[in-house]
Amino acid sequence: MDKLQAPNPEYGQVVCVLWDLPVPRGGDRGVIIAGMRVLGIESSCDETGVAVYDTDLAGSAALRAHAVYSQIALHAEYGGVVPELASRDHVRKLLPLVRQTLAEAGLGVGDIDGVAYTAGPGLVGALLVGAGVARSLAWALEVPAVGVHHMEGHLLAPLMEDDPPEAPFVALLVSGGHTQLVAVDAIGQYRLLGETLDDAAGEAFDKTAKMMGLPYPGGPQLARLAEQGTPGVYRFARPMTDRPGLDFSFSGLKTQVLMAWRDSDQSEQTRADIARGFEDAVVETLSIKCERALEAAGTNVIVVAGGVGANKRLRARLQQMAERLGGRACFPRPALCTDNGAMIAFAGALRLQAGQHNPPKVDVTPRWDMATLPAV
Repeated sequence: MDKLQAPNPEYGQVVCVLWDLPVPRGGDRGVIIAGMRVLGIESSCDETGVAVYDTDLAGSAALRAHAVYSQIALHAEYGGVVPELASRDHVRKLLPLVRQTLAEAGLGVGDIDGVAYTAGPGLVGALLVGAGVARSLAWALEVPAVGVHHMEGHLLAPLMEDDPPEAPFVALLVSGGHTQLVAVDAIGQYRLLGETLDDAAGEAFDKTAKMMGLPYPGGPQLARLAEQGTPGVYRFARPMTDRPGLDFSFSGLKTQVLMAWRDSDQSEQTRADIARGFEDAVVETLSIKCERALEAAGTNVIVVAGGVGANKRLRARLQQMAERLGGRACFPRPALCTDNGAMIAFAGALRLQAGQHNPPKVDVTPRWDMATLPAV
């Protein structure tokens, strides 16, 4: 019988008692298992994600099942994520989502060989919910568990697809919280080439949408609106492309859009034209920087991941750029661009198979430099 003791509303304590099933597997002692079914848990912000990845299978078939619960409706009235509400909603949704995902995979809880969970970066309360459930489950089943870096999960997500790229390659991590160019020499060996100096690209999308009165979350709404806009009516700057370097800055672009919107007739067509001009500026800026990064890293393979990686124009532009250079651009399927448990299960499976695991304690790292990760 599975049990959940609810959090104390005064102190936010989370106590989980999971599946009292003594299933010895060699315990949490770093035993390398050739074939593994890994349960992945993602709870770094406002999505609760669970997945099962099976290393006995290949390509996209290895992802046995995955499910994501989004908290968009919960946070919409506040115009952004409220950390305490996010944490409490993870507590409510995580165990039912684990049960659902295992059922869809055709597995029982005793069939799990390892557990992976997001240990950071992210909101500390939200991370602790996922880590607490994952560590409790691993302890009860006597299987190894490993904490996964959230951005490494995104970076490796395209490798779950058929015909995955092989290192070395350059990764563009582009989301609401991050815009980074990373040289990937091998899995676990990362060099930061450039990053945003202010707003991330996804954050700029959201803030620009909000300035023009679009509902939360604004980024996807703005991208859909841009499809109705006329290209070239509004042309905004391509920030920091007129100088050397691989860093990004989107705050000035956001200001340009604000001024254009303020001084316009604010009609629906104008809103769409401004959205198109903004999207074109972001996409071209990212493409220019990616091409520079490929040259700097000496490769012609670009991997794109993160929520903005689902943007259709960005995908098309980077695909064209990579083909022109004689290489390829690799993306995860759109459903795996946003936060999800599949990327955590996959990244965790790679590390568990390499014999890496964490000691039996609940430990998270809200701020975590990916360059400090050990090689696989």
